[in-house]
Amino acid sequence: MCQKAHHAVRWSLKNPIFRRLFLFLAIMGPGIITSNVDNDAGGITTYSMAGAALGYKILWVFIPMIVALVVIQEMCTRMGAVTGKGLADLIRERFGVRITFYAMVGLLLGNLGNIMSEFAGVAASMELFGVSKYVSLPLAALFTWWLVLRWSYKVVERVFLAACLIYFCYIISGYLAHPQWGEVARGLVVPSFSFDSSYLVILVGVIGTTIAPWMQFYIQASVVEKGITVKDYTYTKYDVIVGSIMVNLVAVFIVISCAATLHTHGIQVESAKEAALALAPLAGTWASTLFAIGLLNASLFSASILPLSTAYFICEAFGIEAGIDKSWGEAPAFYWLYTILIIIGAGFILIPKISLIQVMFWSQVVNGVMLPFVLIFMLLLINNRDLMGEYVNRWGYNLVSWTTVVIMTVLTLLMVVTSLF
Repeated sequence: MCQKAHHAVRWSLKNPIFRRLFLFLAIMGPGIITSNVDNDAGGITTYSMAGAALGYKILWVFIPMIVALVVIQEMCTRMGAVTGKGLADLIRERFGVRITFYAMVGLLLGNLGNIMSEFAGVAASMELFGVSKYVSLPLAALFTWWLVLRWSYKVVERVFLAACLIYFCYIISGYLAHPQWGEVARGLVVPSFSFDSSYLVILVGVIGTTIAPWMQFYIQASVVEKGITVKDYTYTKYDVIVGSIMVNLVAVFIVISCAATLHTHGIQVESAKEAALALAPLAGTWASTLFAIGLLNASLFSASILPLSTAYFICEAFGIEAGIDKSWGEAPAFYWLYTILIIIGAGFILIPKISLIQVMFWSQVVNGVMLPFVLIFMLLLINNRDLMGEYVNRWGYNLVSWTTVVIMTVLTLLMVVTSLF
């Protein structure tokens, strides 16, 4: 029996299709994890509000966002594989400490809001199951802290990959909502735009949560920590493509769930918790429960990743030792920063009678505002031939990236102008 199994394994390794599959499975992780964690508590809240307020009209945005996300994430993985350095590290080396300092302060403040929103999501989802936030939050904070401090990068990555599978709850929930599939198809292919300030705020928030600035720092740091090099680069691209499609597919089904039920009945929501509660009488208990399970998974998953991402880019920016595979003694600043961010994020939500609905939503809008600046840094770096050699951007990548920068800048300005006037 063992001999047959041995021959089967040898045959599989000799077969080019199976060999490529094994290589992909060994390398996958950074792209899929980084993309999926972007469907966090703030993101789910934003998609829920978008579906309830705008219905299927917002769906078309996700098609170009898949292309933009693949291109942007691929650039970061390429920089990490070619240079062996994180994005913040490269920004410091090429643009100096002062510019890096201001960029990191902006990202740190934005991420603090994001981290708080993740723990708010944990509290909200557990309250749906009758568990007080004074019980759920300390346990969630302890778990996320223990996971990173206790285990190696390989183990942590496997836990994160397993968490990605739970996002399929939203696809099932969307199906149980019984949407009008003809309207869904129309919403995906027919663009709809408005200069109304509320529409622009939601649009910037949706783009900001799908292509978040912190993602670029985390994915590049993950590529470096995993030891992925240029020879593995092809399989890393597949990882990015799978992750980008998966995250947008889940986001589309969150919008569909809320559009088919809440928007149809004229119900507005201000949080993912409200959306989950409102789904029960309209789409059934299972749809509501799956929505709540998805929120808990997303919040807990992101509550682990976002402090980690922040610790990575702050330490990289100032040349401080960082990494999950390093001990506390080898990287004390990295682990202290990770710990403090978890304490602040969870502790703030424990304040009695505090409402962070607006923090959860506006943190995604801040992401959208910060995105053009991060992309400009990335484009200047990736087109530097001294740094990247033959791996500089092709014209198609530059076209998509600069178009994203221009669109986000214009949308942000329109959002500000229409809000003021």
